[in-house]
Amino acid sequence: MRCKFEYNEVLDDVYFMKLALEEARQASRRNEVPVGAIVVSQQQVIGKGHNLTEHLTDVTAHAEMQAITAASQYLGAKYLKDCTLYVTLEPCTMCAGALQWSQISRVVFGASDPKRGAMSFKPTLFHPSTEIIGGIEKDACLHLLTSFFRDKRQ
Repeated sequence: MRCKFEYNEVLDDVYFMKLALEEARQASRRNEVPVGAIVVSQQQVIGKGHNLTEHLTDVTAHAEMQAITAASQYLGAKYLKDCTLYVTLEPCTMCAGALQWSQISRVVFGASDPKRGAMSFKPTLFHPSTEIIGGIEKDACLHLLTSFFRDKRQ
């Protein structure tokens, strides 16, 4: 069970999403689709990642997968109970499945993904006890993505 502290959860969500945005910017600098993710436990970042699909030539190397793996290694455990994933783009179905297996407590995403996002296809892919929150820093997340793809088309 999560302890209640004297802090504003919405402000914390914005703060941690800004850290995920930094990860997304790292992806962009590597010519990867700019999606970033971090995993937080007890107000501490325990895992982070950004898209590495091009760099690793691996379609499964999404930001969420990188962050889940890093957090699991940090904890020495496969379950991420009492943890929150912050990701700049709504997780796809593959990542939602991995998040279900991890039993993560919360998923906070920035921009929705109407074409590939799990919420559009099958929101029940997430673990039943996982709280899903969307739209945190949505404009900043969308701006990074649209700028990246606009620059690619030029």
